This record gives sequence, C-alpha cells and structure tokens, in this order.
Amino acid sequence: MSALHARRPRRPAPALAVAAAPAPPAAADLAGINLNLVVALDALLTEANVTRAAQRLGVTQSAMSHSLRQLRELLGDALLIRGRGGMMRTPRAEQLAAPLHRGLLELQRALRSEPTFEPRTATRRFTLATGDYFAAALLPELLGLLGNEAPGVDLVIRHLIPDAVTSLLESGEAELAVGAFPDSHLSLRQQKLFTEDFVCVVRKGHPAARKGLDLETYLRLPHVLISPRGEGAGAVDTALAKLGRSRRIGLRLPYFLTAPLALTRSDYILTAPRRLVEPFAGTWPLQLLPPPIALRSFDVLQFWHERFDSDPAHRWLRGMVARAAWCPPCQPGGFSPGVRGKQPS
Repeated sequence: MSALHARRPRRPAPALAVAAAPAPPAAADLAGINLNLVVALDALLTEANVTRAAQRLGVTQSAMSHSLRQLRELLGDALLIRGRGGMMRTPRAEQLAAPLHRGLLELQRALRSEPTFEPRTATRRFTLATGDYFAAALLPELLGLLGNEAPGVDLVIRHLIPDAVTSLLESGEAELAVGAFPDSHLSLRQQKLFTEDFVCVVRKGHPAARKGLDLETYLRLPHVLISPRGEGAGAVDTALAKLGRSRRIGLRLPYFLTAPLALTRSDYILTAPRRLVEPFAGTWPLQLLPPPIALRSFDVLQFWHERFDSDPAHRWLRGMVARAAWCPPCQPGGFSPGVRGKQPS
C-alpha cells in the first residue's frame, strides 16, 4: 500500500463539555453580615415556617421572605424547601440550627448579665499611681481595709509623673492616680478625697518652739524645701513673694518622707502638708507649729479615666480609696467628697 493510502493518525476525540460545579460560597465574614440576618436565620430554622418566623420576631412576612432570600444567597444553600408537611430544613440548615441557637442564647445572656465583683473572693491586682506623700497618707488605712474585706487583692504603687497621668489611666496601666494636680487634668473623672493644710515642723527643744514662731524668726531659720522635680519655688515662697519677702532654702529634697527626719538634730524648719508630718511627730522628737503666714490649703483627689467609670471592680476600688482617705483623727468633721464629672460609687 502506497504512502498515499497509509492510515492517517486519528485525531483525539473532542472532550465532552461538562458544566462547571458552582464554587462554594466564600466563608461568611461576620464583619460583613447584618447581624439581624443571624436572628432571622435562627427564627426560620426554629419555626421552619416563614409566617411563624415573622410573627416570632414581630416583622412582616414580606420582610422575613426577603431575609430568607438574602440568607440563601449568603450561605449558598436553600435552607428551607417545600415538603409534604410544609417547609423542611436542608442538611446544611440542620447542621446550623443547634449551634446557632446556642450561640445566640449565650450572646443574650452575656448582654443581659451585669458584671460583678466579689471583693472577698477576688484575686486581682490593682495599680495606684501616686507620690510617696500621698501613698503614706492613704496606705496604712487602705491596707487595713483590704486585709479585712478583700484579702486576695494586691496593690502596686507606681510613681506618678504628672504629665503622663492621662495616658497612664487611659491605657489601663494604672486604675487610679492620687495627687493634687492642676486643672490640666479636668478631662479625667475625679473625686476629692480630702483637703490638706500646712504646718511647720521643728525638732523638740528648738528655740523657735520655746519663744514662739513669728515671721521674722521664721525667715531667719534655714528651711527644708520638698521639691520632687529638684527645682522651682514652693507654696511658701509664693506667699512670701506677695509680701515682698523671701527665705533661705538650706536643704532641697526630692522626697517627702525624708524631710521630717532631717530635722531631728538640726535647727532647720520644714513647712509641709499636715498629713505628711503628723505621724512623724507622734514617733520622732518633732514638734508642730502653726505657720506665721497665711498659706492656701489644697485638695487631694483621685483620678480615673471614663472608660472604667462603670466597671464594678473599679467602682469598688475608688470607694475603698475614698474610705481610706477619711481618717477621723486626721479629718475632723467627717467626709464629704466632691466629684467633678460623673458621681462615682
């Protein structure tokens, strides 16, 4: 047989056209779902009936039918189909029904239940930002209250930088800040704890204690100035400047609690907040005297961020600090806190 009659190679048969299977629906992203559809889906799967599902949620049948169409498109499944006895759930709907219903019940419970805080059984740590003077004024009473009412609660005292108080409280790094801060922090919630005044402190047997402390004697003495930042004038210097007078600063200290002890063997004088020095005068050879000039009292406050205003644990802590601040021997006449912003517990 000639080459012309040689068998030609067979061409492959054309492939049969097969319809492509529909792509599975993309995973449902909760951020893109109207959560009302989730509630509608639960009603539809529970009732297996559009009319009853609409009555269950208090919407029209038309609105429920529209929700069913959206759910079918979203989930890529018919969900409910007609059967002899009415609508029937598809296998996908059967798979969804129970976990969906449980999840919605848990969500309802979470939204309805009020958070609680049980001090006697709580094991939690709170951070209080303050300086050594304010810590000394509050801690003895506060720790006594915690030991009796919340034995599992721990405290961390953190040094407070006034310029950072807002960010510290907003971030939750500290629950409360206690101090005497300027009006720059009025954006924070705040509660007055007590009003503080000034007294003078000298060693027992000091000549000024025997003769009486008038202004001229006061100005002749070397003074101790508590200056946490190491610079600047104090309240006494401001008051003296209005009188055209000044004093000699013999010792400048960054620490409140060192200052009273520095007086025990010298003729220096300290003018300081009453709550700071009264405990030392009861233990060390020190004597308190009224200042010979008028000095303005100041308020000590606790501050917190409004994010935590309604938190039960936070409200409890604020109440404990307020109770600790009301020390009858130090605060005659009782305790009447003033609050700027929202009234705390």
